[in-house]
Amino acid sequence: MLTKKQLTDGVEYVVEQFNNAGIVITDKEKQNIEVADFGLNMVQEVGLQLITYVNTEKCCAKEMVLRPYQTCPEHIHKDGVDENGVAYEGKEETFRCRKGVCYLYVSGEGKKEDIKAKLPPTAVTVFHEVVLHAGEQYTLYPNTWHWFQAGSEGAIISEFSTKSRDESDVFTDERISRLPEVEE
Repeated sequence: MLTKKQLTDGVEYVVEQFNNAGIVITDKEKQNIEVADFGLNMVQEVGLQLITYVNTEKCCAKEMVLRPYQTCPEHIHKDGVDENGVAYEGKEETFRCRKGVCYLYVSGEGKKEDIKAKLPPTAVTVFHEVVLHAGEQYTLYPNTWHWFQAGSEGAIISEFSTKSRDESDVFTDERISRLPEVEE
């Protein structure tokens, strides 16, 4: 569970990083910055700060901010069924690194001992490494296990995708909860 201070610090960090990168957001968007600690209460190491610009039935656009070496834990966007019993395809997403370096790990060839990222304190099983520098992008297709981590200076990553159903993400580490809870 996030403390109010962790939430405030995360929002302030995002605003500062956006200002430094020349990314302009509105006051309303600032109020909608999400700080996710994935229920582990170690947001500096395992966490993600993000803002969702749009999320419709057909598309989604987000800006994700990671602190230095902060990790978004391993997960998958599986095909599924929504609350109305309608089948949907898992999310397809393209990550475009805007600032810093992003170490992205996906299903495929790769060994744990060869990766450039620091191993997170969560379960990870995929080690095919894709290194994204500012201006580079990579597309993840539905039903692909993945996790990612910022380099030593943190990272800003734009995500363009099909509809986001974050509450349906499946994580390798069973301790993880995607939707953040903030103390009262």
